[in-house]
Amino acid sequence: MVFNSVIFVLFFIVVVVLHYMPFSWRIKKINLLIASYFFYAAWNPPFVILLWISTCVDWFAAGQMQKQESRGRRKLLLWLSLLVNLGMLSWFKYGTLFMQTYADIVAQFGFTWTVPDFDIILPVGISFYTFQTLSYTIDVYLKRSEPESSFLDFALFVTFFPQLVAGPIVRPKQLLPQLKSPKRATSQEFSWGAFLFTWGVFQKSVLADSVCARVSGHAFGFQEEMFAMDAWLSVFAFSAQIFFDFAGYSLCAIGVALCLGFSIPNNFKSPYVALGFSDFWRRWHISLSEWLRDYLYIPLGGNKKGGRRTLINLMLTMLLGGLWHGASWRFVVWGGVHGIYLIVERLLRNVVSPNVNWQNLLPRLVGTTLTFIAVSLTWVFFAAPTWESCEIVFRSLVGQTTDPLSVMRSVELVLVLIIVFAMLTGHWLMRDRQIEEVAQSMPNWLFCAVWVVLLVLIILTGESDNAFIYFQF
Repeated sequence: MVFNSVIFVLFFIVVVVLHYMPFSWRIKKINLLIASYFFYAAWNPPFVILLWISTCVDWFAAGQMQKQESRGRRKLLLWLSLLVNLGMLSWFKYGTLFMQTYADIVAQFGFTWTVPDFDIILPVGISFYTFQTLSYTIDVYLKRSEPESSFLDFALFVTFFPQLVAGPIVRPKQLLPQLKSPKRATSQEFSWGAFLFTWGVFQKSVLADSVCARVSGHAFGFQEEMFAMDAWLSVFAFSAQIFFDFAGYSLCAIGVALCLGFSIPNNFKSPYVALGFSDFWRRWHISLSEWLRDYLYIPLGGNKKGGRRTLINLMLTMLLGGLWHGASWRFVVWGGVHGIYLIVERLLRNVVSPNVNWQNLLPRLVGTTLTFIAVSLTWVFFAAPTWESCEIVFRSLVGQTTDPLSVMRSVELVLVLIIVFAMLTGHWLMRDRQIEEVAQSMPNWLFCAVWVVLLVLIILTGESDNAFIYFQF
């Protein structure tokens, strides 16, 4: 079940009706929990068992930590949580990758080992809810928070359907306190949540799927040499596609939660006008960036153990962040390239920054443009299905081809240029602003007109049941 489908709209109508019925708050939370399990089971019902295992193990581990004075026993309980959650994640997401890698390594020494055909299916959203529930047990272990007293509240925290399968990754302190008292959206909150949902579906169905995916999907699936212009436009098309796809999902999740009276954090803040790569990671997939910072980078030592150790910590964090994204070494390379970006940026910071006034328009424009291009090049590892495809795309980008072909029609070229330019302009104008500010400054008639246009365009493109890109992570 995806947000950009009629079946989800029907499902959500039922959820809203039950949520606003005159039931007790406990009954409403039970309804939301059942709805969340139903929402997840729509993909593959048996995988709900994984949610139950994660929920029960972490509930038990955190509860027992509170009762233990011994640091060793508390650490043992933390390891139980880590082993169960990361064990399930490793098997379902990385089992085939690791076994195939082992087979390739032993083959270099003249041995043959056939990878068993376990037919492993990746449970949707496992990376997201694994990180979310681990943040709970780690926080309890570090005594940042107390274990939750209500099993119902904790189960709902783990499985809350708006952000269950593709984030944002919600921390315990961001959601659990909201479950303590009845939540009911005001008419203004409900209408704003509905608008955010519409805006998110528009980004996904119209911009990402109907325009950008047609160009990037054809080009990257083509696996033939392209003219340099076609290759560059295809890269920029995918940059727009992955933003509109993932930011669209996050907006839908925020909007759906708000309609129910809940607040979940923003996940994007105009990332394509980031001034440097540290700034990019403060703006792109914010909930993951903050999770990696708080639960990986800082525990490794952060920037507190000298310059060399800081660079190592940056690279390790980005490599593991890349591996989190997918069961392919292409994602690890993607993370490694971002790690190199961050290291080079840190090394050059004291040389460049004192000599450049980043408040001036020209340096800021040059800096954000170079950052966008550099980030866009890394998306090749996401878009291209194989290493060979990556090589073909990179050779095409620099014109190192023998018989290039044109993969883009004129109308596609124009549409991509318009959408990418509009996206970058929008990010530039919204760099330090929130969409709420813009909406509040608009006359009611204009806001309603924009909403109607979005709905009409969504309807005209037809129902799009394409899964969101980050579902595979």
